[in-house]
Amino acid sequence: MLINKQELLKKLEDSTKDCQSCSLAGTRKNLVFGKGSPNARVLLIGEGPGADEDRLGQPFVGKAGQLLDKIIFASNIPQEDIYICNVVKCRPPANRFPTPMEVIACKPYLREQLRIINPDLIVCLGSLAAQVLIAPDAKITQIRGQWVKKGAFLIMPTFHPAALLRDESKKRLVWEDIKKVCEQYQQLQTT
Repeated sequence: MLINKQELLKKLEDSTKDCQSCSLAGTRKNLVFGKGSPNARVLLIGEGPGADEDRLGQPFVGKAGQLLDKIIFASNIPQEDIYICNVVKCRPPANRFPTPMEVIACKPYLREQLRIINPDLIVCLGSLAAQVLIAPDAKITQIRGQWVKKGAFLIMPTFHPAALLRDESKKRLVWEDIKKVCEQYQQLQTT
């Protein structure tokens, strides 16, 4: 039986739309589930939606998202091999950092996205994604740019695009990390 990942993701997204597992449900305009190819080989995971994402119901559509689009375009990884989502699916008020309870409430949805998509490579955009996927005490400034193997996943932690908007000196570091992702992706293409 052929598994239709698109259908599985749609069912999962539909099941999350009425989620009331944490207080973010009461303040969201839209659930921000994810976007991209269900057959992606590269999964990018951010922290949580911002105001633009909440308004439009899509991840990474604000200024940080526009910068991420430029990074992806420069990487030459085709759009059909990319999926983008966040750890939490609803916007924390005033773009604050998600609380541990909010992360716990969304973790089953993220786990299921990972299971369905089953990417070869994961890019953690920011400290929260790294803490959820790699280790609770992970510090992005210490582990960025280093491949981490967790189960079947090969994970590259790097700075969140929003951090680059605040500190342009991090752009070079992120590009170094993305070049490593590109190299690994190219190796996958030959296997």
